[in-house]
Amino acid sequence: MNTERGDDRDTPTESEPDTSAPPARRRLLLISAALVVFIADLVTKIIAVATLEGEAPIRLLGGAVYLQLVRNPGAAFSMATGMTWLLSLVALGVVVAIIWIIPKLRSAGWALGLGLVLAGALGNLTDRIFRAPSVLQGHVIDFVSVFGPNGEVWPVFNVADSAICVGGGLIVLMAMLGRDYDGTHTSAKAKETA
Repeated sequence: MNTERGDDRDTPTESEPDTSAPPARRRLLLISAALVVFIADLVTKIIAVATLEGEAPIRLLGGAVYLQLVRNPGAAFSMATGMTWLLSLVALGVVVAIIWIIPKLRSAGWALGLGLVLAGALGNLTDRIFRAPSVLQGHVIDFVSVFGPNGEVWPVFNVADSAICVGGGLIVLMAMLGRDYDGTHTSAKAKETA
């Protein structure tokens, strides 16, 4: 880079991908986030099953949070309870799609968001594969209820569910900011095609 002449060719323009950090760092961020959150989800579910099975909801923070064990055969908000096998296939599809994107990943925001979604999908898919009643029909372990027991105010959830929501929110934010997973800016692409 020749700074005396003001030559800044090493700085990406709006239409070029942001390659300021090597793609390997983005992949490492995605894999690290996914691994940490997946382990946290797995450990908290093991603890929840061991300590909350058959117990009344445990009230915390003046009733802002309740811990109780719920075995959820459906999706978030208890939707599609009779379609557990289909939810398993959707989660598997999400995992495959994220793995397909990894080699093209150049955005730190997308890497973190996809890592969280991957962890959440894998966490709940693990329950669906290995928990009763059968493979691909297992019930997901949920154990956090907010502002009331039994999901009276908000559905009972787990770490994987939270990761999917936060990761999905981050991906939506990146899209709203015009940032693509490959590091390009959507507004620049629109200018190029116009």
